[in-house]
Amino acid sequence: MAPRNLGKSSTAKIIPFPQRPRAAEQNRILRISPEYEGLCLLYAHHALSRDKLYAVKILAWAQLASGKYVALLPWLTGIARCIDLDNANTGQSQGYYDPARERRFSEIPEHHLAALSAMRNYPAPSEGSFIQEFPDLIGSHAALLGDSMEFELQPVISWRLDSNGDMLAMVADMSQATHFPILVGDPCLFVVQRNPTFRYFFQYHIANQIKAGGEIATRALTQLLQ
Repeated sequence: MAPRNLGKSSTAKIIPFPQRPRAAEQNRILRISPEYEGLCLLYAHHALSRDKLYAVKILAWAQLASGKYVALLPWLTGIARCIDLDNANTGQSQGYYDPARERRFSEIPEHHLAALSAMRNYPAPSEGSFIQEFPDLIGSHAALLGDSMEFELQPVISWRLDSNGDMLAMVADMSQATHFPILVGDPCLFVVQRNPTFRYFFQYHIANQIKAGGEIATRALTQLLQ
């Protein structure tokens, strides 16, 4: 038997394995269809209860780079896709709920699917600009922490989908405001996530409890901000 040739073959060709797309790229938001009808995301949170499901209002529906369609909602320090909520101890997605019709469902509504599909042919924005901007309709608030360790709640006026797929919350700088009410696109709006004092997002019912001085809500917020 002839010995094996261990030398490098002149005809050898190394073909690299194709790299898997990074999860961050696959989960990049391409387009947004705002939720106008008060539909909710249902989620389990075992740290609060193992017997209940909780409902939170959906901000919008989105098409991801992976082709998936998901619900979006403000969650702690950013925007969560429903597929991000996958841990029952901290929040696990359990489908959707229509409170007006008392109906549970598991797929994106057809009219939102049609809207997102139609947007595929929209022209791409110029570099450095944002793709979409729409008003906040669920009462989102941003909690900011001042130098004296006191917090303030600011209502989110609108949301922008940046060209890189990030969702940016727009809050008003009241010292720059000249028109009231403040509307989408007003020059006094700024991106709250880029403010070093920003800490968390809260939805309408929690923000109202905090503003009313609710003991439990205020204590929870104080612990988070610390």
